[in-house]
Amino acid sequence: MGRKMEWASREKHMGGIPRKMVFLAVGAFAKAVATLLNTTSVHKADTLLRLVRSRSTGIPLLTVSNHMSTLDDPLLWGFKGFPSVDAKLARWALAAEDICFKNSLFTYFFRLGKCIPIKRGGGIYQEHMNEALRCLNNGAWLHTFPEGKVYQEDAPIRRLKWGTASLIVRSHVTPIVLPMVHSGFQEVMPEKYFLNRRPLFPLCNKKIRIMIGEPLEFDIHKMMLSAISKSRDDPVFSSTETTSRRWPAISSQGLALDEAAQRCLYSTISEQIQTAMEKLRGLGKSFLK
Repeated sequence: MGRKMEWASREKHMGGIPRKMVFLAVGAFAKAVATLLNTTSVHKADTLLRLVRSRSTGIPLLTVSNHMSTLDDPLLWGFKGFPSVDAKLARWALAAEDICFKNSLFTYFFRLGKCIPIKRGGGIYQEHMNEALRCLNNGAWLHTFPEGKVYQEDAPIRRLKWGTASLIVRSHVTPIVLPMVHSGFQEVMPEKYFLNRRPLFPLCNKKIRIMIGEPLEFDIHKMMLSAISKSRDDPVFSSTETTSRRWPAISSQGLALDEAAQRCLYSTISEQIQTAMEKLRGLGKSFLK
């Protein structure tokens, strides 16, 4: 389908008018659901707003959050004070190919909405991950759900997929990584509402809480050196059973990483992000007491 209609995601497509119309409509919908039909509270909203509106030119922003419903995005951005109808400031997002890009109409709509198709189970070096990488290299804002699927249970953050970590490592400029955790969307859009199906429309009178953390800092060069050394000595990463030898070697910051070193590095970064998200989840639960 023409690389999943990548042309429709370009800012200058038809003068940018279709994109602006989509964000105006979807942003208004998100505002209505999050602020009028439900109650949304946000911890440290100013941190996110500052990074979206006024971070230094050329510095990419990568936000990560848990995934509790099919409406997390766009409802995450519907809280009071957030510029949810501004197409220029809006995030790029990784979206499940089998849900958001299953026909031409959906593909065009989600492309206008700055969504990038990702095939679940397709690996961290699948074709459209390079498109996500280009967004970061252009200094844009990208949002990911690194758990990789919807989990509606009130449970600890699941082991994160390594795709997000790979983007952090491969980006020309290390992005600002901002962890977020939310709750309540699983009640606004439950997976099994009636006859094991989602409701046709979002439910009302629910409480949504969004916890925004502090930016995470990664010294990628130092972490790469450590991963190269550790992967040689740790059989978990260096064994032939673990290493499929299908990943391309990558070079970054003057260093080359084989697959074993990449696995070690991506695992380390993912664990740090997961730990930060779990702390936010715990903080959110303490606020509810």
